[in-house]
Amino acid sequence: MSQPDSVTFADIEVAAKRLAGIAHHTPVITSRTINQHTGSQVFFKCKNFQRTGSFKFRGAYNALAQLRLEQQQTGAIAYSSGNHAQAVALAGQLLNIPTTIVMPEDAPTVKQAATRGYGAEVILYNRSETNREELAQTLAQQRNLTIIPPYDHPHIIAAQGTAAKELIKEVGELDLLLVCCGGGGLLSGSAIASQTLSPKCKVIGVEPERADDATRSFHSKILYSVNNPDTIADGARTPSLGKITFPLVLDYVDNMVTVSEEAIIRTMFFLWQRLKIVVEPTGVLAAAALLEGVVKAPQAKIGVVISGGNVDLKGLGHKIMNYEL
Repeated sequence: MSQPDSVTFADIEVAAKRLAGIAHHTPVITSRTINQHTGSQVFFKCKNFQRTGSFKFRGAYNALAQLRLEQQQTGAIAYSSGNHAQAVALAGQLLNIPTTIVMPEDAPTVKQAATRGYGAEVILYNRSETNREELAQTLAQQRNLTIIPPYDHPHIIAAQGTAAKELIKEVGELDLLLVCCGGGGLLSGSAIASQTLSPKCKVIGVEPERADDATRSFHSKILYSVNNPDTIADGARTPSLGKITFPLVLDYVDNMVTVSEEAIIRTMFFLWQRLKIVVEPTGVLAAAALLEGVVKAPQAKIGVVISGGNVDLKGLGHKIMNYEL
């Protein structure tokens, strides 16, 4: 499916060159225990070790770096629950571009603090009373700011596709690639990269059961949306896939599945304990689908993208008390 804002592997390669020496080349981790548990060879691409603690930095930097001079001078605005917020803030600091971030007031404290620490102005809003896109649009018009959306932008998508590009270049072709899905930027970009570098690889997107808009959209071919879904995976609380990411997901992704809140928490603890890495709830969505048996692929070579590691430990503790794990 061709469209004006479509993204190609050539765009991903250009983004990778622009990010070289600026974004971290994040590690790939393996685990004998997990290989035995799944009966497969599993490679975890750890974007939690990226600058700002998630994959979002690559997209934010790639988009901000391509603003026109007058746009850079007046500044950029973004809306985000946290990871895109931090990414835009740091990218703006590195590029000397003023940034304003619209964040929900219940966003993890650690993400709010980091966003301010990178020099951005943070404007908080109430999720139940305010539409973040409308608020950002109003502020952009009032202040002459350029909106940098969290996922539905070709420069964002192209840069997020570098995650899969790095993984496949490092470990070789895969049989299966599992990627978390919020708005679909990481998923669609990774699927485009996979089609070129590992054509036989099946790509599966993973969402929380409580925020299954992309899964329903994928299977029905009709764009569904959800309003402020109640999931611990705050990075997947996006209302829907975007105008750009939806057709890309339909074109390049092989399947979409969901995982329960309990599965997310169990997987997060398991990765903390076994891989010795800090991962956030959204960051383990893809791993949860595999470790909880939602996706089964014995004797396969599997890539799993861990998308982020920005955990508000105090806030998380209160949220998980009511779950029986």
